[in-house]
Amino acid sequence: MRQTFLGQKDNKNTLLKKMILRLCIKDGEYSIADLSTKLNTSVPTVTKLLGELIDEGFIVDLGKQGTSGGRRPSIYGLNPDAGYFTGIDIGHHHIHLSVTDFKGNIIRYKDDIPFTMEAKEECVHAICRSLKAFFIEESLDWGRVLGCGISLTGRVNPTTGYSYTYSTDEDHSLDKQFEEDLGVPVNIENDSRAMTYGEYISSITRKERNILFINVNWGLGMGMVLDGKLYYGKSGFSGEIGHFPLLQNDIICRCGKVGCLETGASGSALHRMILQQLAAGRASSLSKQYKQTGDISLDDIFAAIKEEDVLAIEVVEEIGATLGRGLAGLINVFNPELVVIGGKLAMAGDYLMLPLRSNVKKLAQNIVNRDTTIKFSKLGRQAACIGDCMLSRSKLLGVL
Repeated sequence: MRQTFLGQKDNKNTLLKKMILRLCIKDGEYSIADLSTKLNTSVPTVTKLLGELIDEGFIVDLGKQGTSGGRRPSIYGLNPDAGYFTGIDIGHHHIHLSVTDFKGNIIRYKDDIPFTMEAKEECVHAICRSLKAFFIEESLDWGRVLGCGISLTGRVNPTTGYSYTYSTDEDHSLDKQFEEDLGVPVNIENDSRAMTYGEYISSITRKERNILFINVNWGLGMGMVLDGKLYYGKSGFSGEIGHFPLLQNDIICRCGKVGCLETGASGSALHRMILQQLAAGRASSLSKQYKQTGDISLDDIFAAIKEEDVLAIEVVEEIGATLGRGLAGLINVFNPELVVIGGKLAMAGDYLMLPLRSNVKKLAQNIVNRDTTIKFSKLGRQAACIGDCMLSRSKLLGVL
């Protein structure tokens, strides 16, 4: 990591520089006069700080701004070439890698790298080797990396750097283990919150300040942006919508409880329900493989949906209706402007969305529901990686 003011101890000028960068992230472009007003700081001081930021490569002069009369002021904005942020999204059996420029544009991305994550220190070393090898393959300079964000499934506390699933040493946090190998600041996060932040910081959601992101994967997770900030709760474990005790199905969840929403609205629920139907002799394009192997994968199910398999479509629609029931309650509680549906089950498209919206319309309070837009994630599989990179940037600039 190259040495910049970001690595120095905070003083008044350092804090003001960070504030300038945060304002440019939020609004894009500023004149000296506008920055002076926003920061409540004199024009000469702002001019000096901008000059230093330009010299350090963080800010660029974007030229003169058009006005209705008088002298046209110069405007300033982020320099995309100021450095890289890199993200690692760690699943149970794969990792995704990404690199963004300083403005947040994704410039490299590689998904589905086979990897089995376990609570072993060797796994940390192996992931770090993969990331640095990725930089070499892509002819990128590791020395320009300013920070790294890492997302994982399960309960993660980004303040302590501890993962209840993958941490190996109570006295040596997971983020510090990665930092020792990578030599750059590291932020770890729950995958659903990383996805949420990726969507929030992207162009389609910049205007909304209250967002729910529903991650419908093998499990069911949620991230929340409330009043423009990620919501963590007391211990960083907020968003466990999958373990909301909504259902009367007496199915034991992986958390050990019964009736969790995840048991009726997730990839694992989809898998279980279709296997039950196939075992009962229900006709499907999946029947042959089930008889041969005794199992099917989520990818097999989505392939069957594309071929308009009736069983697969019916079960996905049931999943969507159940999820819509849970989502109606969340909308009543949080009154969000936007709900984003992401994760693997988003691949089911309208087969999932239509029954979901139908139940939300039927069960949510009309006065609340009319304020809410429900969309699929536009970032898709890249959402967590982009969120990882941008969370790393935000932490470095003191936003989090």
